[in-house]
Amino acid sequence: MDLWFSEAHSADVKFSIRVDRQLYSGQSEFQRIDVFESPEFGRFLTLDGYMMLTEKDEFIYHEMITHVPMAVHPCVRDVLVIGAGDGGVIRELCRYDDVERIDMVEIDPQVVEVCRQYLPKTACSLDDPRVSIYYEDGLRFIRSREDCYDLIIVDSTDPFGPGEGLFTREFYGNCSKALRDDGIMVNQHESPFYDADAVACQRAHKRIVESFPISKVYQAHIPTYPSGHWLFGFASKKYHPLRDLNEKRWNDRRLHCWYYTTTLHKGAFYIPAYVEELLKHVESAD
Repeated sequence: MDLWFSEAHSADVKFSIRVDRQLYSGQSEFQRIDVFESPEFGRFLTLDGYMMLTEKDEFIYHEMITHVPMAVHPCVRDVLVIGAGDGGVIRELCRYDDVERIDMVEIDPQVVEVCRQYLPKTACSLDDPRVSIYYEDGLRFIRSREDCYDLIIVDSTDPFGPGEGLFTREFYGNCSKALRDDGIMVNQHESPFYDADAVACQRAHKRIVESFPISKVYQAHIPTYPSGHWLFGFASKKYHPLRDLNEKRWNDRRLHCWYYTTTLHKGAFYIPAYVEELLKHVESAD
């Protein structure tokens, strides 16, 4: 008998992956957590039935949400990561020797423990001495922080359930307050392709524009995410993601990536016409 995992991407579209076996299933205080093994994508994590990552394509998401701001900001020392219980963002950040402190805020400790056990390729740096893990709500955590981070990466789940508060005007405003004067915030911005997701993109971007003087959207192509076309938000008080990109400085680090390059970095901000149309009423001017 064939076993398949299926996720609805819209009312009329499903995405399915053949499954060899289910490695874990559990219910935490916040959500259902499942880990499967598949012949095509390797192991993959779902939360409440929604795909979070697969071993085969997780590098795309984690490289693009991490290295884009790191190639723009000239001196990142203190980083706040909200969400990211799988550890992929932490893994990428820990490749930078000059990063001194990484505070990770994850609401669900069970996600972290499951990923440590079943997804060691992403969770491999969670015990780095620079990393401090706080098991609490990111919205509550950020309220008490002011002028203390160079970079905030919001690696949240979708804008409902445990991650819902991470898409609010209050949250983005508090992120701005927690950043230093030249700080950068990057967040996952959902897919612009299906109607319901497109509305979430517009709503999130409008709220970020209201909190940051510079706010741009960039893209990546991730096979297992809805439509395969995924957006990220880049917001800053000072730095423009293209004008302040320092290609030589980043390339001199000689960090090997499977997706990110400084050339692709530039291209990622040239978004398709339909996405420009989607965001034109809320996008800040150059």
